[in-house]
Amino acid sequence: MSETKKTDAADAVVPQQAVAPEDRADSAKGSGDREVLLRVQGLKKHFPIRKGVLQRQVAAVKAVDGIDFEVRKGETLGVVGESGCGKSTMGRVITRLQDPTGGTIEFEGQDITSLSVGKMRPLRRDIQMIFQDPYGSLNPRHTIGSIVSAPFRLQGVAPEGGVKKEVQRLLELVGLSPEHYNRYPHEFSGGQRQRIGIARALALKPKLVVADEPVSALDVSIQAQVVNLMDDLQSELGLTYVIIAHDLSVVRHVSDRIAVMYLGKIVELADRTSLYEAPMHPYTKALMSAVPVPDPKRRGAKSERILLKGDVPSPIAPPSGCRFHTRCWKATEICKTTEPPLLELKPGQQVACHHPENAADQAPQDTVLLSAAREAVELVIPAQSSPQESEASKEASEPEAAEPVVAKAAAEEEAPAEAEAEAEGADDAAEAETEAEEGDASAETEAHEAEASADAEAAEVDASVEAETEAAEVDASVEAEAKSDAAEADRQESTDK
Repeated sequence: MSETKKTDAADAVVPQQAVAPEDRADSAKGSGDREVLLRVQGLKKHFPIRKGVLQRQVAAVKAVDGIDFEVRKGETLGVVGESGCGKSTMGRVITRLQDPTGGTIEFEGQDITSLSVGKMRPLRRDIQMIFQDPYGSLNPRHTIGSIVSAPFRLQGVAPEGGVKKEVQRLLELVGLSPEHYNRYPHEFSGGQRQRIGIARALALKPKLVVADEPVSALDVSIQAQVVNLMDDLQSELGLTYVIIAHDLSVVRHVSDRIAVMYLGKIVELADRTSLYEAPMHPYTKALMSAVPVPDPKRRGAKSERILLKGDVPSPIAPPSGCRFHTRCWKATEICKTTEPPLLELKPGQQVACHHPENAADQAPQDTVLLSAAREAVELVIPAQSSPQESEASKEASEPEAAEPVVAKAAAEEEAPAEAEAEAEGADDAAEAETEAEEGDASAETEAHEAEASADAEAAEVDASVEAETEAAEVDASVEAEAKSDAAEADRQESTDK
């Protein structure tokens, strides 16, 4: 082992054993006793929009707009949110790859917000980043040995045994062969490239690693390998992670605490167990409802699916007050005018909401729903797969005590009206069916009568024709007899003469 590794390993806070996913809740409870490694207060990052010949600033993209959080030694903080909410920008700012617009960043008690490039260089050994794209973060013209050894050259560090030996040890640490030292990036798969990026980030034995969606570009099997590798390295080296990801299942597996971001703001910050079992912010609840449950036996645990209306508003002109009020089903007038602060409503669980879920209402006097909120209520679709799930869905869909009274009254008034309308519809349908049956019977009777009448008329016509025929035959017979008598009489007369 190198001397530098011995020194850092002695100073690092190494967990006694690997933290299994099911034990991370206990680990999160104990993290409050650990020393704060990174503290962020009021962090802002605005990107100016310039127009005209003089390139004057006319607006700004508020990618990160005032966030506060802490990261303690040895823990993993997960950051989740929709695309465009400012997660990746936050990661680049806290590593000082981009300069902040406002706020403060403290690393081990030292303010690094305004440090120059030269003064930040020694701190680069302790703060490293794993980039999102494993294909674009490696120079295709350099060999793997050159890429992984670059931190040693830039920092002027000479590891014991030489740079090549240390690079080969790092490759073996992340699950690659030392023989890959002279190969180029195009000769590796996506998962192997991400492992190379992890080896480069760990080269100088950092204290904080910011991983920007480290597994989003990988398939599921490779994702599991990389996530397990990061867990093992954290247990072995005592690393501290800030993991930015879209996949809520991955974040749940690796994180001790989770921060939920929406439009440049942190709307909820809590330990993993509390966040997934009892989310407070409506946006967090909507995110949790989107997590698929692959186990058929656990599908009953998901009672509803919340579909948010519309897209995330533009960060150039974010909504006033609570930024989620344009898509929230609990939004009232205070949500539109007053921005809620990030408060700790339960031990270890902070939320920025006037009408939180699973907690006391912070603005009980404001009960009038906004028009957008009334439309959003209709987007809550309960699942109907079993009686147990239907009952759970019914309980979940019932208004809570903190729900606005107007919504309850409207629902109560609509229910009898709907029942009456359904009853009237059923009566009309039955009456129409009866009339249709009577009409069919009447039509059938008329058809039979018409057929009988036609048969009778035909019989009368036949009888009349037969009678006329018989009468004609009688007349013909009488006429023939009369002619015969007349001929006989003439013959007799001629004989007498």
